[in-house]
Amino acid sequence: MHGPTASIREREDCRPDALPLAQLLADNEPVVLRGLVRDWPLVQAGQIGAREAVASLLAHYNGKPVQYSHGGPEVAGRPFYNADFTALNTELRRGSLDALLEEILAHAGDAQPPTWYLASTPVDVILPGLRAGNDLDFAKLGVHAPPAIWIGNRTIASCHYDAPSNIACVALGRRRFTLLPPGQAGNVYLGPLDPTPGGQAVSTADFAHPDFARYPRLREALASARSAELAAGDAMFIPSMWLHQIEGLEPLNILVNYWWSSMPAFIPTPMHALYHALWTIRDRPQHEKQAWKQLFDYYVFGPADRAGEHLPEQARGLLGPIDDTQARRLRAMLIDKLNR
Repeated sequence: MHGPTASIREREDCRPDALPLAQLLADNEPVVLRGLVRDWPLVQAGQIGAREAVASLLAHYNGKPVQYSHGGPEVAGRPFYNADFTALNTELRRGSLDALLEEILAHAGDAQPPTWYLASTPVDVILPGLRAGNDLDFAKLGVHAPPAIWIGNRTIASCHYDAPSNIACVALGRRRFTLLPPGQAGNVYLGPLDPTPGGQAVSTADFAHPDFARYPRLREALASARSAELAAGDAMFIPSMWLHQIEGLEPLNILVNYWWSSMPAFIPTPMHALYHALWTIRDRPQHEKQAWKQLFDYYVFGPADRAGEHLPEQARGLLGPIDDTQARRLRAMLIDKLNR
């Protein structure tokens, strides 16, 4: 990071059986959860050494191929774009998890190793059995949040946002987390919506070596940044839509994360609406855009019950709470209209 950043609030001696999930969501602030997963067998194995952690992990591997990003030493650990932002600077490869881990370990002592980055791979798909002892067990909290695993060497997941809430658990190595409030999205100079290094648009700016001449609004973004370094056993709560950059600081780093939505499954991601708005609203004349903004404020961004509060309940339709049946009807209607 360029210059000092504010620290992130911490909770000490956290325990999985006393995870304050409701409070975290209500506060809507990032929090370091020190020691949350320190008793995981995978974390304990890593205290002995990286190879012991790898052996603990591979004991649950079912042999299915995994997909990961690979780049040469010139990538310097940052899966990113090429010079004109039309393609990525890494290539996607498929192979076995044990071979991937062995390659990373074989280059652990290199001053500038190649880049390997396995991102967001469902634990249950490739590592059945790992969750026995290595899990936060969100099901006990009534939350559907199946874990994903992230493996790499000294990689940087450039600044981006995610719609779901997130608890990211450091299982091996160390990670530096840098978070910014959602309102800074316009100041980090997000890249193309497609392609992306990891599914979401990422900042085109280099936080470690910022070019303020090219990205002047970045100063404001970095002034709002908060940062913390997490060791194995620690976790980070990242609220929905908070911008975050995550850096692996050791030759081998393993992270397990849990994403979940505050909405029921029949409510889709707002990213669909964003794409639709880019198509239907963005390029209209400014006076039309302003009128649509006011209409969206009335129907969408204001109080949820405002647009229908003057109507009898039986007449509100989509202006009342949306349930699974209405969601299905909406989906069918939109598909029909888009296919015309």
